[in-house]
Amino acid sequence: MKKKLRILLVWAIVSLVLQFGVYAILDEKIAKVMAPPAQPQQPITRTLEATLPDTNIDNVQISYDKFYLAYKANGVFKVFNLKQNRVVFTKEPLPGSDKGMGVLNYQWLPDRDTLVYFFAKKNPNPWVTVIVEPSQSSSPLLEAGGTKSEDAQASAEHKGESSVPAKPVEPKIERRPSNPQITELYALEFPDPEETTPPDDRHNIDIEKFPAGGQIQQIVASTFTNLMYLTVQSGSGIELMEVDVMKNTRTLQRPGETISNMAASDRFGTLYVETKTGSTREIQALDGWQRSIVTKTPNMHILGDRAGKLYLAQVENDRLVKVLAGADLSQGHQNMALTTVWQGSIPYKGEHVVIGAQGEVIIYDRYVAYVIRGGDVKQVELKGEHSYISSDGAELIYLNSLGKTTQVKLEPLQAVSS
Repeated sequence: MKKKLRILLVWAIVSLVLQFGVYAILDEKIAKVMAPPAQPQQPITRTLEATLPDTNIDNVQISYDKFYLAYKANGVFKVFNLKQNRVVFTKEPLPGSDKGMGVLNYQWLPDRDTLVYFFAKKNPNPWVTVIVEPSQSSSPLLEAGGTKSEDAQASAEHKGESSVPAKPVEPKIERRPSNPQITELYALEFPDPEETTPPDDRHNIDIEKFPAGGQIQQIVASTFTNLMYLTVQSGSGIELMEVDVMKNTRTLQRPGETISNMAASDRFGTLYVETKTGSTREIQALDGWQRSIVTKTPNMHILGDRAGKLYLAQVENDRLVKVLAGADLSQGHQNMALTTVWQGSIPYKGEHVVIGAQGEVIIYDRYVAYVIRGGDVKQVELKGEHSYISSDGAELIYLNSLGKTTQVKLEPLQAVSS
Protein backbone atom coordinates (compact mmCIF):
# COMPACT_ATOMS: atom_id res chain seq x y z
CA MET A 1 0.00 0.00 0.00
CA LYS A 2 2.76 2.43 0.94
CA LYS A 3 4.62 1.56 -2.26
CA LYS A 4 1.54 2.41 -4.35
CA LEU A 5 1.18 5.74 -2.52
CA ARG A 6 4.83 6.57 -3.18
CA ILE A 7 4.40 5.75 -6.88
CA LEU A 8 1.30 7.92 -7.09
CA LEU A 9 3.10 10.78 -5.31
CA VAL A 10 6.09 10.56 -7.69
CA TRP A 11 3.83 10.62 -10.75
CA ALA A 12 1.87 13.54 -9.34
CA ILE A 13 5.09 15.53 -8.89
CA VAL A 14 6.27 14.62 -12.40
CA SER A 15 2.88 15.69 -13.80
CA LEU A 16 3.05 19.04 -12.03
CA VAL A 17 6.59 19.70 -13.30
CA LEU A 18 5.54 18.90 -16.87
CA GLN A 19 2.48 21.15 -16.60
CA PHE A 20 4.55 24.07 -15.30
CA GLY A 21 6.98 23.58 -18.18
CA VAL A 22 4.22 23.59 -20.79
CA TYR A 23 2.62 26.69 -19.23
CA ALA A 24 5.98 28.47 -19.19
CA ILE A 25 6.49 27.76 -22.91
CA LEU A 26 2.96 28.93 -23.74
CA ASP A 27 3.40 32.11 -21.69
CA GLU A 28 6.62 32.89 -23.54
CA LYS A 29 4.98 32.39 -26.97
CA ILE A 30 1.95 34.51 -26.04
CA ALA A 31 4.24 37.26 -24.75
CA LYS A 32 6.07 37.30 -28.09
CA VAL A 33 2.77 37.71 -29.96
CA MET A 34 1.16 40.29 -27.68
CA ALA A 35 4.17 42.41 -26.78
CA PRO A 36 6.09 44.34 -29.44
CA PRO A 37 9.68 43.25 -30.00
CA ALA A 38 12.25 45.20 -28.07
CA GLN A 39 13.71 48.03 -30.08
CA PRO A 40 17.48 48.09 -30.48
CA GLN A 41 19.37 50.75 -28.60
CA GLN A 42 20.46 52.28 -31.91
CA PRO A 43 17.86 52.63 -34.70
CA ILE A 44 18.52 51.06 -38.09
CA THR A 45 20.02 53.33 -40.78
CA ARG A 46 20.89 52.86 -44.46
CA THR A 47 22.88 54.61 -47.18
CA LEU A 48 21.36 53.78 -50.56
CA GLU A 49 19.68 55.16 -53.68
CA ALA A 50 16.68 54.02 -55.68
CA THR A 51 14.30 55.22 -58.42
CA LEU A 52 10.55 55.51 -57.86
CA PRO A 53 8.41 55.11 -61.01
CA ASP A 54 6.21 58.08 -60.05
CA THR A 55 6.07 61.84 -59.69
CA ASN A 56 3.84 64.13 -57.61
CA ILE A 57 4.77 62.12 -54.53
CA ASP A 58 3.61 63.04 -51.05
CA ASN A 59 3.17 61.65 -47.51
CA VAL A 60 6.46 59.73 -47.68
CA GLN A 61 7.00 57.34 -44.76
CA ILE A 62 9.80 54.81 -44.32
CA SER A 63 9.58 51.47 -42.54
CA TYR A 64 11.26 50.42 -39.33
CA ASP A 65 14.11 48.60 -41.14
CA LYS A 66 14.45 51.43 -43.76
CA PHE A 67 13.89 49.10 -46.73
CA TYR A 68 10.24 49.89 -47.51
CA LEU A 69 8.99 53.32 -48.57
CA ALA A 70 5.26 54.15 -48.46
CA TYR A 71 3.87 57.10 -50.41
CA LYS A 72 0.94 58.39 -52.46
CA ALA A 73 1.29 59.40 -56.10
CA ASN A 74 -1.67 60.99 -57.90
CA GLY A 75 -4.08 59.58 -55.33
CA VAL A 76 -2.72 56.00 -55.50
CA PHE A 77 -1.14 54.41 -52.43
CA LYS A 78 2.10 52.49 -53.06
CA VAL A 79 4.85 50.73 -51.12
CA PHE A 80 8.29 50.48 -52.72
CA ASN A 81 10.98 47.93 -51.83
CA LEU A 82 14.21 49.96 -51.81
CA LYS A 83 16.39 46.85 -51.79
CA GLN A 84 14.72 45.29 -54.84
CA ASN A 85 14.01 48.68 -56.46
CA ARG A 86 10.37 47.87 -57.26
CA VAL A 87 6.79 48.57 -56.14
CA VAL A 88 5.51 45.67 -54.05
CA PHE A 89 2.06 46.93 -53.08
CA THR A 90 -0.50 49.21 -54.74
CA LYS A 91 -4.01 50.21 -53.71
CA GLU A 92 -6.23 52.54 -55.73
CA PRO A 93 -9.68 53.93 -54.96
CA LEU A 94 -12.43 51.55 -56.08
CA PRO A 95 -14.21 52.37 -59.38
CA GLY A 96 -17.02 54.86 -58.83
CA SER A 97 -15.52 56.18 -55.59
CA ASP A 98 -16.14 59.76 -54.54
CA LYS A 99 -13.29 62.24 -54.47
CA GLY A 100 -11.08 61.71 -51.45
CA MET A 101 -11.87 58.00 -51.08
CA GLY A 102 -9.33 55.20 -51.31
CA VAL A 103 -6.44 55.10 -48.84
CA LEU A 104 -7.05 58.03 -46.49
CA ASN A 105 -3.86 57.84 -44.45
CA TYR A 106 -1.36 55.34 -43.09
CA GLN A 107 1.44 54.84 -40.61
CA TRP A 108 4.26 52.39 -40.02
CA LEU A 109 4.36 50.79 -36.60
CA PRO A 110 7.51 51.95 -34.80
CA ASP A 111 8.91 48.53 -33.92
CA ARG A 112 8.26 46.25 -36.92
CA ASP A 113 7.76 46.25 -40.69
CA THR A 114 3.99 46.53 -40.43
CA LEU A 115 1.97 49.40 -41.84
CA VAL A 116 -1.62 50.23 -40.89
CA TYR A 117 -3.84 52.12 -43.33
CA PHE A 118 -7.41 53.39 -43.55
CA PHE A 119 -9.41 52.73 -46.71
CA ALA A 120 -12.70 54.42 -47.67
CA LYS A 121 -15.25 53.18 -50.20
CA LYS A 122 -18.91 53.73 -51.04
CA ASN A 123 -21.46 51.84 -48.99
CA PRO A 124 -23.38 49.60 -51.45
CA ASN A 125 -26.29 49.53 -49.00
CA PRO A 126 -26.66 53.10 -47.73
CA TRP A 127 -30.03 52.26 -46.16
CA VAL A 128 -30.79 50.15 -43.11
CA THR A 129 -34.03 48.45 -42.10
CA VAL A 130 -35.14 49.04 -38.51
CA ILE A 131 -38.11 47.78 -36.50
CA VAL A 132 -39.91 50.62 -34.72
CA GLU A 133 -41.76 49.44 -31.64
CA PRO A 134 -45.12 51.18 -30.99
CA SER A 135 -45.34 53.52 -28.02
CA GLN A 136 -47.47 52.20 -25.14
CA SER A 137 -48.93 55.67 -24.77
CA SER A 138 -50.62 55.31 -28.20
CA SER A 139 -53.73 53.91 -26.48
CA PRO A 140 -55.07 56.23 -23.80
CA LEU A 141 -57.01 53.33 -22.28
CA LEU A 142 -53.92 51.28 -21.57
CA GLU A 143 -51.54 51.91 -18.73
CA ALA A 144 -47.93 50.76 -18.51
CA GLY A 145 -49.08 47.55 -16.87
CA GLY A 146 -51.61 46.86 -19.62
CA THR A 147 -54.74 47.28 -17.34
CA LYS A 148 -57.64 49.68 -17.69
CA SER A 149 -57.91 52.35 -14.99
CA GLU A 150 -61.23 53.32 -13.45
CA ASP A 151 -60.80 56.98 -14.39
CA ALA A 152 -60.05 56.13 -18.01
CA GLN A 153 -63.06 53.79 -18.15
CA ALA A 154 -65.40 56.41 -16.66
CA SER A 155 -64.14 59.03 -19.09
CA ALA A 156 -64.65 56.70 -22.03
CA GLU A 157 -68.16 55.78 -20.93
CA HIS A 158 -69.01 59.46 -20.40
CA LYS A 159 -67.96 60.17 -24.00
CA GLY A 160 -69.89 57.20 -25.29
CA GLU A 161 -66.76 55.37 -26.29
CA SER A 162 -66.35 51.64 -26.00
CA SER A 163 -64.49 50.46 -22.91
CA VAL A 164 -62.99 47.57 -24.84
CA PRO A 165 -59.16 47.87 -24.81
CA ALA A 166 -57.64 48.96 -28.11
CA LYS A 167 -55.95 46.33 -30.21
CA PRO A 168 -52.16 46.30 -29.83
CA VAL A 169 -50.32 48.21 -32.54
CA GLU A 170 -47.96 46.09 -34.58
CA PRO A 171 -44.30 47.18 -34.87
CA LYS A 172 -43.44 49.09 -38.03
CA ILE A 173 -40.57 48.41 -40.37
CA GLU A 174 -38.79 51.52 -41.63
CA ARG A 175 -35.88 52.17 -44.01
CA ARG A 176 -33.49 54.80 -42.74
CA PRO A 177 -30.29 56.23 -44.23
CA SER A 178 -27.00 54.88 -42.88
CA ASN A 179 -23.40 56.00 -43.36
CA PRO A 180 -22.86 56.33 -47.15
CA GLN A 181 -19.19 55.48 -46.65
CA ILE A 182 -17.49 52.35 -45.37
CA THR A 183 -14.13 53.03 -43.71
CA GLU A 184 -11.87 50.04 -43.10
CA LEU A 185 -8.67 49.55 -41.11
CA TYR A 186 -6.04 47.25 -42.61
CA ALA A 187 -2.71 45.91 -41.37
CA LEU A 188 -0.08 45.37 -44.07
CA GLU A 189 2.77 43.14 -42.92
CA PHE A 190 5.88 42.88 -45.09
CA PRO A 191 8.33 39.97 -45.41
CA ASP A 192 12.11 40.13 -45.37
CA PRO A 193 13.05 42.70 -48.06
CA GLU A 194 15.02 40.09 -50.03
CA GLU A 195 11.96 37.86 -50.41
CA THR A 196 9.51 38.13 -53.29
CA THR A 197 6.53 37.02 -51.19
CA PRO A 198 3.71 39.62 -51.38
CA PRO A 199 2.83 41.42 -48.15
CA ASP A 200 0.08 40.07 -45.93
CA ASP A 201 -2.84 42.51 -46.33
CA ARG A 202 -5.29 41.91 -43.46
CA HIS A 203 -8.63 43.62 -42.85
CA ASN A 204 -8.99 44.40 -39.13
CA ILE A 205 -12.24 46.26 -38.52
CA ASP A 206 -14.82 48.56 -40.09
CA ILE A 207 -15.05 51.97 -38.44
CA GLU A 208 -18.80 52.58 -38.46
CA LYS A 209 -18.68 56.02 -36.82
CA PHE A 210 -16.16 57.46 -39.27
CA PRO A 211 -17.70 60.60 -40.85
CA ALA A 212 -18.38 60.29 -44.59
CA GLY A 213 -15.93 62.43 -46.56
CA GLY A 214 -13.69 62.86 -43.52
CA GLN A 215 -9.93 63.20 -44.00
CA ILE A 216 -7.45 61.94 -41.42
CA GLN A 217 -5.17 64.79 -40.40
CA GLN A 218 -3.05 62.99 -37.80
CA ILE A 219 -2.50 59.42 -36.58
CA VAL A 220 -0.74 58.45 -33.36
CA ALA A 221 -0.44 54.86 -32.16
CA SER A 222 0.27 53.12 -28.89
CA THR A 223 1.44 49.57 -29.63
CA PHE A 224 1.42 48.89 -25.88
CA THR A 225 -2.38 49.17 -25.75
CA ASN A 226 -3.36 48.37 -29.40
CA LEU A 227 -4.96 51.82 -29.55
CA MET A 228 -4.78 54.35 -32.36
CA TYR A 229 -5.94 57.94 -32.19
CA LEU A 230 -7.09 59.97 -35.20
CA THR A 231 -7.99 63.58 -35.81
CA VAL A 232 -10.54 63.61 -38.62
CA GLN A 233 -11.47 66.75 -40.56
CA SER A 234 -15.03 66.70 -41.88
CA GLY A 235 -17.89 69.10 -42.57
CA SER A 236 -18.76 69.12 -38.88
CA GLY A 237 -15.23 70.13 -37.82
CA ILE A 238 -12.41 68.05 -36.33
CA GLU A 239 -13.22 64.84 -34.46
CA LEU A 240 -10.86 63.02 -32.12
CA MET A 241 -11.39 59.28 -32.51
CA GLU A 242 -9.98 56.36 -30.55
CA VAL A 243 -9.66 53.13 -32.52
CA ASP A 244 -9.12 49.81 -30.78
CA VAL A 245 -7.59 47.68 -33.54
CA MET A 246 -9.24 44.58 -32.06
CA LYS A 247 -12.70 46.02 -31.26
CA ASN A 248 -14.38 49.31 -32.10
CA THR A 249 -14.14 53.09 -32.02
CA ARG A 250 -15.36 56.02 -29.98
CA THR A 251 -15.23 59.80 -30.16
CA LEU A 252 -13.31 61.40 -27.28
CA GLN A 253 -13.66 65.13 -27.64
CA ARG A 254 -16.16 67.11 -25.63
CA PRO A 255 -18.85 69.44 -27.04
CA GLY A 256 -17.34 72.72 -28.24
CA GLU A 257 -13.79 71.40 -27.91
CA THR A 258 -11.14 71.73 -30.65
CA ILE A 259 -8.13 69.36 -30.79
CA SER A 260 -5.14 70.80 -32.67
CA ASN A 261 -2.32 68.34 -31.90
CA MET A 262 -1.69 65.10 -30.02
CA ALA A 263 0.87 62.46 -29.00
CA ALA A 264 0.51 59.02 -27.43
CA SER A 265 2.68 57.42 -24.75
CA ASP A 266 4.48 54.29 -25.89
CA ARG A 267 4.69 53.15 -22.26
CA PHE A 268 1.17 53.57 -20.87
CA GLY A 269 -1.02 54.43 -23.83
CA THR A 270 -1.87 57.83 -22.35
CA LEU A 271 -3.00 60.34 -24.99
CA TYR A 272 -1.84 63.95 -24.74
CA VAL A 273 -3.84 66.60 -26.62
CA GLU A 274 -3.72 70.32 -27.27
CA THR A 275 -7.29 71.35 -26.58
CA LYS A 276 -9.22 74.60 -26.79
CA THR A 277 -12.71 75.28 -25.45
CA GLY A 278 -13.84 78.88 -25.84
CA SER A 279 -10.86 81.01 -24.82
CA THR A 280 -9.34 78.29 -22.63
CA ARG A 281 -6.36 76.49 -24.14
CA GLU A 282 -4.69 73.58 -22.33
CA ILE A 283 -2.57 70.47 -22.81
CA GLN A 284 -4.39 67.53 -21.25
CA ALA A 285 -3.66 63.87 -20.59
CA LEU A 286 -6.46 61.43 -21.51
CA ASP A 287 -6.73 57.95 -20.03
CA GLY A 288 -9.99 56.67 -21.47
CA TRP A 289 -12.66 59.11 -20.30
CA GLN A 290 -10.48 60.43 -17.47
CA ARG A 291 -8.56 63.67 -18.00
CA SER A 292 -5.90 65.65 -16.19
CA ILE A 293 -4.24 68.97 -17.03
CA VAL A 294 -0.57 68.91 -18.01
CA THR A 295 -0.24 72.68 -18.49
CA LYS A 296 -2.45 75.73 -18.96
CA THR A 297 0.34 77.85 -20.43
CA PRO A 298 -1.21 79.23 -23.66
CA ASN A 299 2.01 79.28 -25.72
CA MET A 300 2.92 75.64 -24.97
CA HIS A 301 2.71 73.02 -27.74
CA ILE A 302 3.16 69.26 -27.96
CA LEU A 303 6.30 68.14 -29.77
CA GLY A 304 5.94 64.38 -29.27
CA ASP A 305 6.44 61.42 -26.97
CA ARG A 306 9.27 58.92 -26.90
CA ALA A 307 10.61 56.32 -24.45
CA GLY A 308 8.43 57.38 -21.55
CA LYS A 309 8.79 61.15 -21.94
CA LEU A 310 6.48 63.85 -23.24
CA TYR A 311 8.22 66.77 -24.98
CA LEU A 312 6.67 70.24 -25.09
CA ALA A 313 7.65 73.45 -26.89
CA GLN A 314 7.34 76.98 -25.56
CA VAL A 315 6.80 79.23 -28.58
CA GLU A 316 6.97 83.01 -28.75
CA ASN A 317 6.45 84.99 -31.98
CA ASP A 318 7.00 81.90 -34.20
CA ARG A 319 10.26 81.09 -32.39
CA LEU A 320 10.92 78.02 -30.28
CA VAL A 321 12.54 79.35 -27.11
CA LYS A 322 12.34 76.38 -24.76
CA VAL A 323 11.92 72.59 -24.84
CA LEU A 324 10.49 70.92 -21.74
CA ALA A 325 10.06 67.24 -20.92
CA GLY A 326 8.24 65.21 -18.30
CA ALA A 327 7.84 61.53 -17.45
CA ASP A 328 4.70 59.97 -18.92
CA LEU A 329 1.66 59.87 -16.69
CA SER A 330 0.56 56.38 -15.73
CA GLN A 331 -2.95 55.47 -14.64
CA GLY A 332 -3.89 57.20 -11.42
CA HIS A 333 -1.16 59.87 -11.61
CA GLN A 334 -2.48 63.38 -12.15
CA ASN A 335 0.55 65.69 -12.12
CA MET A 336 3.51 65.88 -14.49
CA ALA A 337 6.78 67.46 -13.41
CA LEU A 338 8.22 69.35 -16.40
CA THR A 339 11.90 70.22 -16.66
CA THR A 340 13.72 72.37 -19.23
CA VAL A 341 16.01 70.38 -21.55
CA TRP A 342 16.95 73.21 -23.94
CA GLN A 343 16.73 76.99 -24.22
CA GLY A 344 17.51 79.17 -27.22
CA SER A 345 15.75 80.58 -30.27
CA ILE A 346 15.02 78.88 -33.60
CA PRO A 347 12.20 79.33 -36.17
CA TYR A 348 9.11 77.25 -35.40
CA LYS A 349 5.89 76.86 -37.34
CA GLY A 350 5.14 73.29 -36.35
CA GLU A 351 5.45 71.89 -39.89
CA HIS A 352 7.54 68.76 -39.19
CA VAL A 353 8.58 67.59 -35.74
CA VAL A 354 10.26 64.29 -34.81
CA ILE A 355 11.37 62.99 -31.42
CA GLY A 356 14.32 60.73 -32.17
CA ALA A 357 15.07 57.37 -30.61
CA GLN A 358 17.81 58.97 -28.49
CA GLY A 359 15.56 61.76 -27.23
CA GLU A 360 16.72 64.34 -29.79
CA VAL A 361 14.15 66.91 -30.92
CA ILE A 362 14.19 67.49 -34.68
CA ILE A 363 12.31 70.38 -36.27
CA TYR A 364 12.50 70.77 -40.04
CA ASP A 365 10.94 72.31 -43.12
CA ARG A 366 11.79 71.97 -46.81
CA TYR A 367 15.25 73.52 -46.54
CA VAL A 368 16.71 73.06 -43.07
CA ALA A 369 16.53 70.80 -40.01
CA TYR A 370 17.33 71.83 -36.44
CA VAL A 371 18.53 68.95 -34.28
CA ILE A 372 18.37 69.59 -30.52
CA ARG A 373 20.42 67.04 -28.64
CA GLY A 374 21.96 67.18 -25.16
CA GLY A 375 21.21 70.87 -24.68
CA ASP A 376 22.82 71.86 -28.02
CA VAL A 377 21.29 72.58 -31.42
CA LYS A 378 22.78 71.82 -34.84
CA GLN A 379 21.51 73.13 -38.17
CA VAL A 380 21.42 70.68 -41.09
CA GLU A 381 20.88 71.79 -44.69
CA LEU A 382 18.41 69.59 -46.57
CA LYS A 383 19.44 68.90 -50.15
CA GLY A 384 16.34 67.37 -51.75
CA GLU A 385 13.50 69.00 -53.64
CA HIS A 386 11.47 67.35 -50.92
CA SER A 387 13.06 66.01 -47.76
CA TYR A 388 11.76 63.83 -44.95
CA ILE A 389 13.16 62.46 -41.70
CA SER A 390 12.18 59.01 -40.44
CA SER A 391 9.93 58.77 -37.38
CA ASP A 392 12.83 57.52 -35.24
CA GLY A 393 14.92 60.56 -36.24
CA ALA A 394 17.69 58.41 -37.70
CA GLU A 395 17.30 58.64 -41.48
CA LEU A 396 17.25 61.45 -44.02
CA ILE A 397 15.15 60.82 -47.13
CA TYR A 398 15.83 63.03 -50.16
CA LEU A 399 13.49 63.11 -53.17
CA ASN A 400 14.45 64.70 -56.51
CA SER A 401 12.40 64.60 -59.72
CA LEU A 402 13.99 63.16 -62.85
CA GLY A 403 11.64 63.11 -65.86
CA LYS A 404 8.74 60.77 -65.08
CA THR A 405 10.54 59.25 -62.10
CA THR A 406 11.72 60.34 -58.66
CA GLN A 407 15.20 59.68 -57.34
CA VAL A 408 15.41 58.63 -53.68
CA LYS A 409 18.51 58.93 -51.56
CA LEU A 410 18.83 57.67 -47.99
CA GLU A 411 21.47 58.96 -45.61
CA PRO A 412 21.88 58.62 -41.82
CA LEU A 413 21.06 61.92 -40.12
CA GLN A 414 23.77 61.35 -37.54
CA ALA A 415 26.43 61.41 -40.27
CA VAL A 416 25.23 64.83 -41.46
CA SER A 417 24.54 66.50 -38.11
CA SER A 418 27.61 65.34 -36.16
